[in-house]
Amino acid sequence: PPVSAGLRWPRRRWPVPYRRFDYRPKTDPYCQARYTFCPTGSAIPVMKEEDVIEVYRLQAPVWEFKYGDLLGHLKIMHDAVGFKSSLTGKNYTMEWYELFQLGNCTFPHLRPGMNAPFWCNQGAACFYEGIDDAHWKANGTLVLVTTISGSMFNEMAQWVKYDNETGIYYETWTVQASPDKKSTVWFDSYECSKFILRTYQKLADLGAVFKKIQTNYTSIILFSGEPIYLGNETSIFGPQGNKTLAAAIRDFYNPFKPHHSVREFFVDLFKIIDRVILNHQFYLFYNLEYWFLPMKSPYLKVIYEEVPLPVGSKASFGV
Repeated sequence: PPVSAGLRWPRRRWPVPYRRFDYRPKTDPYCQARYTFCPTGSAIPVMKEEDVIEVYRLQAPVWEFKYGDLLGHLKIMHDAVGFKSSLTGKNYTMEWYELFQLGNCTFPHLRPGMNAPFWCNQGAACFYEGIDDAHWKANGTLVLVTTISGSMFNEMAQWVKYDNETGIYYETWTVQASPDKKSTVWFDSYECSKFILRTYQKLADLGAVFKKIQTNYTSIILFSGEPIYLGNETSIFGPQGNKTLAAAIRDFYNPFKPHHSVREFFVDLFKIIDRVILNHQFYLFYNLEYWFLPMKSPYLKVIYEEVPLPVGSKASFGV
């Protein structure tokens, strides 16, 4: 349910559950992507029930098409899933990513004349015919993980439609209490790898049996003490809002804007270090709500950890 303006309460349910919505809002013309989202996308086909479809795990460094393996060395990877029909021989790729690139999903724009930060943030599934073998194999992974029937594929397609229409906002950060694997997770990310993990789990629940292979995924983690709920856009930036808090949030986000010179970049970088590391401050926007994170060491970490392929609950199908 929508959060009432100005509502405050101590939340003890961690992680905060990702909020789903009844529909996907229209995008604002102000939000422009450097690279077109899903340029060759197509509808998911209906497969014949007796078809046997191979399912592939696809992974490559983020922006591999532009920078090659550069981000792969930092284990910053993008995930997708591939399908091959045995009846038609056709290949397909399915992935989930940002409509307006990662920066816009992670930080807002501070637009003149607008009190509240303006977010260009949506993520969505993209399905298209073909698998770019060179892209996934050159610096990443293209490996068979299971086989499914045509009817299972069709059921998965219906689930993808629901998932795509209700899970509309990209969430970059995982936020947790410490680097310890058993530490409390305050917020979970919602990005490309989580879509692939949800897809695998759906296939497992439909009866797919996955191969026993190691699968690793990238997470970008912020480390924080227990978050403090601040409010939503109306309660903070509206006519009856908290002007001091509103100014603090805008001031925090200002150094994350795009930079036009090297000098400007380093000036703002020092501001970010001062606020996040020296003053232990971070303002998080999650589920259309603002939270204060009391940051603590090691502040930020990119991890590439194993998440096992799922085990389903139905009768088995596949390898």
